[in-house]
Amino acid sequence: MKIVVLAGGLSPERQVSLVSGQNICRALCGLGHQAVLVDMFLGLEDWSGPLEDIFCAPGGLCREHQIDTQEPDLEAVRRSRTDQSPNLFGPRVLDACALADIVFLGLHGECGEDGRVQAAFDLLGIPYTGSGCLASGMAMNKAVAKRMMESAGVPTPPWRELVYGAADIPRLTEELPVPCAVKTINGGSSLGMALPDTRGELADALKEMLRFGGHVVVEQKIQGRDLTVGILGEAYLPAVEITPQPGAYFDYAAKYQAGGSREVCPAPITEEQWRTMGDATLRLHRALGLEVYSRADFVLDDTGRAWCLEINTLPGMTPGSLLPKEAAAVGLRYQDLCGRILELSLAKTRKGR
Repeated sequence: MKIVVLAGGLSPERQVSLVSGQNICRALCGLGHQAVLVDMFLGLEDWSGPLEDIFCAPGGLCREHQIDTQEPDLEAVRRSRTDQSPNLFGPRVLDACALADIVFLGLHGECGEDGRVQAAFDLLGIPYTGSGCLASGMAMNKAVAKRMMESAGVPTPPWRELVYGAADIPRLTEELPVPCAVKTINGGSSLGMALPDTRGELADALKEMLRFGGHVVVEQKIQGRDLTVGILGEAYLPAVEITPQPGAYFDYAAKYQAGGSREVCPAPITEEQWRTMGDATLRLHRALGLEVYSRADFVLDDTGRAWCLEINTLPGMTPGSLLPKEAAAVGLRYQDLCGRILELSLAKTRKGR
């Protein structure tokens, strides 16, 4: 099949997405497909030949992308685009996607997981992998996802949604409980998140979150073990336990830099604990209307109770990502995982038609 692997985009998770995309593209080529990696925002400015020939491009247009310890400078990315258009789809991207049999979404973060790309493809009749636009948008919005958790009977820490400005920070610093977690409404990869333990740290966190728009979820900070459980098709995978380096938490650098954290899969927990988290993930996946695959994050407290924090509709597919580790634990190689996502997505597309 002819496949566009769409990655990059214009979110703080841009570099994560490009690394996911290059690995997906190479895996699909290894399965015999004509796959090509396309940067959603920068597009195909450098492609000079007939567009239909892009699927025969050497190496699938993959380059050696890597993830830095800091989030990308998105203003610099904007300035680097030749046409300087505000369109999130770069030059010739939609034309290339329309020529493909399916688009494999390697996007992460708000630019790709919030449903807007999926909605555009639905309107244009372009098949794509993963969940649809409405389910993606609900899952990406942390407040909506929290409400769906409560509706589905999935335990989640006590939380509050806030839209605020700088003038509100002194009052909120006194009102909100500490320790807590402050998360921007549509963030990912631990970007736009802070874990203040004191009121001073809380004030600093609220000031920092204004950079992301001042729309946040504040939740009680649960002390415990960090775990995650993935869904593939209609089954949940083995859990992963994530242990950051001492004195740190599972932030952007810890997730993607070698040695930043220790991940164990299957997690050293009881089968009952795994089943509880797996069933909760599957309930939430279905309640939101998600399809094909997802991954939910939990904290297991000292009493053994699992609290769901959030769910991801396009989990990372980098070499250090968690979903590929879970798949490997059940004997599914990275290449085969990509093939299974493709297969399930094509079945979803045929059913939708």
